[in-house]
Amino acid sequence: MTANGTLQIVFYFLVILAITAPMGIYMAKVFAGEKTFMSRILGWLERGTYKLLGIDPEQDMKWTTYAIAMLVFSAAGMLVTYALLRLQGILPLNPQGFDTKQMPAHLAFNTAASFTTNTNWQNYSPEVTLSYFSNMVALAIHNWMSAAVGIVIAIAVIRGFARKSAKGIGNFWADIVRCTLYVLLPICFFGALIFVWQGVPQNFDKYTAAKTVEGAAQTIAQGPVASQEIIKQLGTNGGGFFNANSAHPFENPTPFSNFFTLLCIFAIPAGLTYTFGKMVGNVRQGWAVFAAMAIMFLGGAFVCNISEQAGTPLLDKAHVMTLQTGDQPGGNMEGKEMRFGIGSSTLFATITTDASCGAVNSMHDSYTPIGGLVPLFNLLTGEVIFGGVGAGLYGMLMFAIIAVFIAGLMVGRTPEYIGKKIEKFEVQMAMLAVLILAADVLVFTAVSSTLQLPKDGPYAALNTYNGSAYAGGSDSVYGPATGNTNNSGAHGFTEIFYMFASQTGNNGSAFAGITGNTPYYDTVGGFAMLIGRFLMIIPLLGIAGSLARKKAIPMSSGTFPTDNGTFTWLLVGVVLIVGALTYFPGLALGPIVEHLQMHAGKTF
Repeated sequence: MTANGTLQIVFYFLVILAITAPMGIYMAKVFAGEKTFMSRILGWLERGTYKLLGIDPEQDMKWTTYAIAMLVFSAAGMLVTYALLRLQGILPLNPQGFDTKQMPAHLAFNTAASFTTNTNWQNYSPEVTLSYFSNMVALAIHNWMSAAVGIVIAIAVIRGFARKSAKGIGNFWADIVRCTLYVLLPICFFGALIFVWQGVPQNFDKYTAAKTVEGAAQTIAQGPVASQEIIKQLGTNGGGFFNANSAHPFENPTPFSNFFTLLCIFAIPAGLTYTFGKMVGNVRQGWAVFAAMAIMFLGGAFVCNISEQAGTPLLDKAHVMTLQTGDQPGGNMEGKEMRFGIGSSTLFATITTDASCGAVNSMHDSYTPIGGLVPLFNLLTGEVIFGGVGAGLYGMLMFAIIAVFIAGLMVGRTPEYIGKKIEKFEVQMAMLAVLILAADVLVFTAVSSTLQLPKDGPYAALNTYNGSAYAGGSDSVYGPATGNTNNSGAHGFTEIFYMFASQTGNNGSAFAGITGNTPYYDTVGGFAMLIGRFLMIIPLLGIAGSLARKKAIPMSSGTFPTDNGTFTWLLVGVVLIVGALTYFPGLALGPIVEHLQMHAGKTF
């Protein structure tokens, strides 16, 4: 661990800590319908939107109605996105002439599911696949929609804890409008200007044909990048305008843009913890949740940095210096930008997988086994270490319900949380969400690691890309695991495991050694993302509706306190233990075996 790496982690965390309360207070006012400084500027637009769409913002919805509205909103957006992607060849703002050849049906389905679920998994190279119109309308607008959905679901769950003997948990349509106008829009407006200031392009020009110093031809992609970049990071979406994502100098040109990017990723998830405390009437409750997230974030950041800075025994045997000196970074620099180094790269990798963002400024596939295990395990926690906008908080509250249930068993009392009894229904719904996520990851990973598809016949097409079958497996079969990964053995398994963990957790980052753009992976990946998003949200909305109907219970001497350090550590323990018990066999087959092979002197 170097002083530079330690300083970056500590400084970043202190800045996030400083903005958490202001951000949380502001969002609490927005979703309570109170006046803010933005109300004076955009209040007319909010009222006009309600009038145009026939929305009564005061109408309270039951949790079932809220869930149906969310599903209809998301499904409509997904269908429109699919149609726009398939029709991009006849739509405007397409100077490169991209059409259905670049966006076949299976890839359009995967992409529409990806952006609807706030995953932004990209089985394609954006600069050679998507028109400007597809980027701006089909995808970037979905970055706003899916981010807003995540935030308002978290607010609805908070209302479940905050309300007493209430029938409803808020109005979905009013929440979406307020979130978009007062939270996302102002930050994105000024954030896009900051990115432009730092050198991120924002234009509609054709790609530039240039010649290199050696005289070779080069095509320089550009476009409306800054406007997509800000919502990609603020909304924890992660989908890049370029295939290299935030390692590309047009998306992330400077150290300041890199740091600003990282602030955007955690700003809303961290702020929502304070919003939670504010809305339930006890800010200490919010800080307890924040502290649990912070402990796991800092632990992962330090472990990942230490592992990458240490390098590998194979580099030592090759007489490659792995110690940092004044003129070289040392450690494992494979897959990392020299301008970011190991410190900024590992911090970015930890934050983006904590927050279900998926943006990357280095290639996780090139990390050491333990360095790669950190982002993988972040995904497997259910993305609750700050997590995606909204999704991190409601995921952590799911674990809080499990934690107080365990605490109740230990002290022999009916578990309580935020003055509400946690009973059979709430525990069942929380465990249902946990089991759905685990099954989504493990079943798809197991099937994809072992399934063998015929070389010939109708099912052979499942393993093709643009009409060409991938080589791999035996002479008679092609297997998705062996035919579409660049690595075999433990690392090849990790690539598949990471893919489904990322898609289920709605993250979008990848161990890029796997080729996902085949009919098989596009289809099953699309379903994995939809399951991971919506089959987790519905049980949590059910919990919110149940809690909202309950009366508050006054604290007594037997009440287990949930606003102190003891509960924070219990919450951390529950998250880590559930993750370890559920996924240890997969981790053992992947990065742990790979780590042992590395120290045995074997290549991987």
